[in-house]
Amino acid sequence: MSYAVGDELPPFTIVSVSPEAMKQWAVFLADPNPIHLDVEVVKAKGLGDRVINQGPINVAYMMNMLMQAFPGGTIKAMDSRFLDNVYGGDSAVVTGKVTAIEGNAVTCEFALDVKGRGTVNAGTAIVQI
Repeated sequence: MSYAVGDELPPFTIVSVSPEAMKQWAVFLADPNPIHLDVEVVKAKGLGDRVINQGPINVAYMMNMLMQAFPGGTIKAMDSRFLDNVYGGDSAVVTGKVTAIEGNAVTCEFALDVKGRGTVNAGTAIVQI
């Protein structure tokens, strides 16, 4: 697929963030933080009434959008800012656009938005195609 500066990338949609996936990722990440596993802990900490998605999962959503947009590409650099939490059951979408092209390197900006709450993570990436 060919892109030009200013082009929007195809969105990557998460229909419903899975609390079950959080349990699996907790094992994979060796991250037993109970805010990802136990809603009662989340409530006790005053952080809401649903389990909180691990940050690396949110980053994976953004990486999935980039890899979907650039099949066979390689993410050479990526940075992002965590602006808010993503909770179990949230509906989310990653969007992005091309901001620069230098040879085979495509620079993009992207955002992870949660329905009803707006942007919860945003950043930039350089993808080698």
